[in-house]
Amino acid sequence: MTTPHQPLVGKKLLSAIALTTLTLSLAACKSNNTTTTTTDTTTTTETTDTGTGAEPTGVLVIQESADVPTLDPGTTYDTASGQVVENLYETLVTYQGNSLSELKPLLATEWEEEDGGLGYRFTLRDGVKFHTGNPFECKDAEYTFRRNLVTNTSDSGNWFLSESLLGTGSNANDDTSITWQRITDAVKCDGQTLVFKLPKADPAFLAKLAYVGQAIVDSEHAKKIGEWDGTEATWKDAVGKDLTGSPLAQDPSGTGAYKLLDKTATAITATAFMDYWGDKAKIKNVILQKIPEQAARLQAFEKGDADIVETGGRSIIEAQLAGKPGIAILDDLPNTSAFGISMNQKISGQGAIGSGKLDGQGIPANFFSDVDVRRGFVAAFNTPQYIQDVQKGKGEPLNFLLPLGFPGYDESIEPPQYDIDAATEHFKKAWDGQVWNKGFTVNVSYRAGSAAAQTSMEILKKNIESINPKFRVNIVAKEWSDIIKGSNQGTEAMVSTGWAPDYADPDNFVYTFYSSKGYYNPRINAQDDQIDAWIDEARSITDTDKRNELYSNIAKRAIDQAWYIYMPNQPGILAYRDNLQGVGLDTFNPMLSFANAGTGTLWKDLNKS
Repeated sequence: MTTPHQPLVGKKLLSAIALTTLTLSLAACKSNNTTTTTTDTTTTTETTDTGTGAEPTGVLVIQESADVPTLDPGTTYDTASGQVVENLYETLVTYQGNSLSELKPLLATEWEEEDGGLGYRFTLRDGVKFHTGNPFECKDAEYTFRRNLVTNTSDSGNWFLSESLLGTGSNANDDTSITWQRITDAVKCDGQTLVFKLPKADPAFLAKLAYVGQAIVDSEHAKKIGEWDGTEATWKDAVGKDLTGSPLAQDPSGTGAYKLLDKTATAITATAFMDYWGDKAKIKNVILQKIPEQAARLQAFEKGDADIVETGGRSIIEAQLAGKPGIAILDDLPNTSAFGISMNQKISGQGAIGSGKLDGQGIPANFFSDVDVRRGFVAAFNTPQYIQDVQKGKGEPLNFLLPLGFPGYDESIEPPQYDIDAATEHFKKAWDGQVWNKGFTVNVSYRAGSAAAQTSMEILKKNIESINPKFRVNIVAKEWSDIIKGSNQGTEAMVSTGWAPDYADPDNFVYTFYSSKGYYNPRINAQDDQIDAWIDEARSITDTDKRNELYSNIAKRAIDQAWYIYMPNQPGILAYRDNLQGVGLDTFNPMLSFANAGTGTLWKDLNKS
């Protein structure tokens, strides 16, 4: 998902892992008929409470600045909502510990991959209850995925489920080739076995099923309170329907270890679900409070009135919280976001280009179409200075807009280097010498209020203008919504650009940043046929080594094309009350929504002494 350029405290943070595709292995084996079976090796113990049997006690208090837009999994696509939904509901599969390369069964007990990745069969867990007391059955999973394919609103992450199962990210309003038959063929029950059929192999499919938005809803309860009835007769009326404030958002029923107790405009309270099928929650109640004022959150945190708060990032933690009694710090959390500064090769409108000519007063709309201009800007960015000034010496340069340690990242490739002499030579060659002789003025944008983005632009401005007195870089602060709008319309010349993963597969970043059809192409208006071909091949095969080779090739060619200035990897940091147990690097999973400003675990895995 798109993300503003700012320090992200624990936002989608991940552990360093081996480069491996998400064909995922938990007691997995392959048979001669190319069927892969993945089994839950702990089902005999997980269907009952394996804890001490003690009643949950205490209250976990979390304070953040954001509101929670929805509690309906079918439209959950933000971390504020996701951190609640992932504790009320459960998916078929989930991540193993802190790994991104291994999935384990959750509401499923095992799955089989068939026909070279064109089919999957999921055996579902017995003895599971929803919060209403209704039993979890295959019909609930079937209803959930069909509902997601039918509604598939722009405010949800269901586009990538639809890509896998229907071959398009659109819903039936935008793609009239989608029929009820296609939806029902894509997901159906065979007795109590859930069956998926894909039009083509998708190496990221299992990772997509671990996304919180694919959590299984209580179909009987949903229909009873006024949600779509799941039938062919009414499906067209449900296409694209806004689910943000849906009946299910107001009255959720999942299988998670917590159930909703109360929801107001300023707080959400959840309580331990005592009929939960697995290890019971240790903390009885969780209160998530909306506290917009940072000073108020920090005061409550220091007093011990809140266990975890949105702090404001590394600078606040190091300056105001580190060393305070009762406060523990977890540092060096790997970061799964990627940031860069885009360079637009076909700028629309006049706002960013001044005179529109190479006359020292502006730039032509295709100024960045010359590769030496782009290479000059890349070489002029002082990454070591940024790491020191913004990240307090933490982090390292990236060679690709893919998070360090993410599947597909090749650490053997040397990142672009800060080199003013090289930048000078590129600018002397750009536009047959006209850039050097005539100079330019370019307007670049960053999100207002983002100190990190502002500093990156100031570093770039200083270095570019030091090369030639005829070079001018004007920095413009804009609201995030204005930057998004302008970037999508192609009116920004250069803009801070960032992405956090929807699912743990490199395609989610590489297609987004580098494909000519990707989400960020309007920011660069670039196309390279070889890069497009490699991307398309990598997103359609499941061979781990081959995919890694393709992503390595893309990374090398992308450095040569110089479409972006790469921001360095930024390790995360978390402050929490030291009586909170279950927090650590070995348990922190970056793909959980509660990694944004939390512990990277489910609430049920925490305890208070």
